[in-house]
Amino acid sequence: MSEQKLDTDLVIAGGGLAGATLALALARAVPQLRVTVVEAFPLSREPLPDHYQPSFDARSTALAWGSRLIYEQLGLWPRLSAQATPIRHIHVSDRGRFGATRLAASEHGQEALGYVVDNRWLGLCLMAALRDCPQVSWRAPAQVRDVSRWRDGVSVAVAEGDSLEHLTAQCLVIADGGRSGLRERLGFRVAHSGYDQHALIANVSTGQSHGFTAYERFTPAGPMALLPQGGAGAGNTSALVWTLAQADLEQVLALDAADQCRRLQQRFGWRLGRINQIGQCNHYPLALSTVDEAIRPGVVLIGNAAHTLHPVAGQGFNLALRGIMALVEQFQQGLAQGLALGDLALLGRYQAHHRRDWQQTVRFSDSLIRIFGDRQPALALARDAGLVGLDLLPGVKRMFARSAMGLGARRPAFPNEPQQARNRDD
Repeated sequence: MSEQKLDTDLVIAGGGLAGATLALALARAVPQLRVTVVEAFPLSREPLPDHYQPSFDARSTALAWGSRLIYEQLGLWPRLSAQATPIRHIHVSDRGRFGATRLAASEHGQEALGYVVDNRWLGLCLMAALRDCPQVSWRAPAQVRDVSRWRDGVSVAVAEGDSLEHLTAQCLVIADGGRSGLRERLGFRVAHSGYDQHALIANVSTGQSHGFTAYERFTPAGPMALLPQGGAGAGNTSALVWTLAQADLEQVLALDAADQCRRLQQRFGWRLGRINQIGQCNHYPLALSTVDEAIRPGVVLIGNAAHTLHPVAGQGFNLALRGIMALVEQFQQGLAQGLALGDLALLGRYQAHHRRDWQQTVRFSDSLIRIFGDRQPALALARDAGLVGLDLLPGVKRMFARSAMGLGARRPAFPNEPQQARNRDD
């Protein structure tokens, strides 16, 4: 492919957390590439504040330890960690049953099993880093309308206001989320399985400090999680993910804040003392969506556009990050071999490398819902035995912990990455 004939090397459709992380990874790993990010919302020019104070209602993301290593790799962690709350303990229990298991970072020689980061802070850090990357340009607000083959590359139709422009590139990466209209228009086949549940997302304050503990609580109505917030200092605020059936969701949303706290208290219990306050409630339907073939010549899906998971184990964004780094690694190797970024053999290698990771992660999160959602007495006893068994069998517990920490899959390396950085995976 003649580079002079191309408007850009790579177009990323979607400039959210996944698309922006991919753009930054490409700028770090293959700085000779020209990257164009097409984002539907106006581009924020907000500077990174010296003293950031997240609002009580801020949405957040759980980053596994392996995701911290990725952001260290990208040079973002020193800035990002200023507002990251460490998860030093994970407590998993089945409401009304005796089975429980506990994971501790100290048992694995790490300072944390993962971190909770305010989404807005993560976005601000990414944008601040990308402003120093001249090879990354933005079209915002704009949308990718279509893509077609162009010689041995692609022609991407980009709509900005009333104008429509066709950008030629080597490859289009679709990163516009789980409700990707572009993915549907291009005819990618999506396997969709609903859980008949909704996730209610809110922040809560409790009478007792969370002590940097994340709670995963399975109840007859569905799982719930409380993730610690507050930065490096232990606080009394946690991020809630509450799984509810449609009818239960409507009931909870109809309650005032005090009654919502009481309903939540009944479901979660008193491990954090009294639940004093609940913030703005957001909600969305839960489903497992996967695309078996996430590639075509010149086109690849990443993040939620390729797979959307139940939030029960907090694996979705961490899986997306690992996929992003696997794709960047293949782009590096393909360029060294003289291949175009959209070459089907190159993209096929990416899919083969990432497929095992996403299949294992999907099975892990989906099986938790199926197993803990079945209230048959025999299966309940088996769950009790399994949770207790994790505490009694160190080898099995270590495997479970490594999965929770996002260390179950091979982490791609940048060229010349120090070996000691790689060793921190262990």
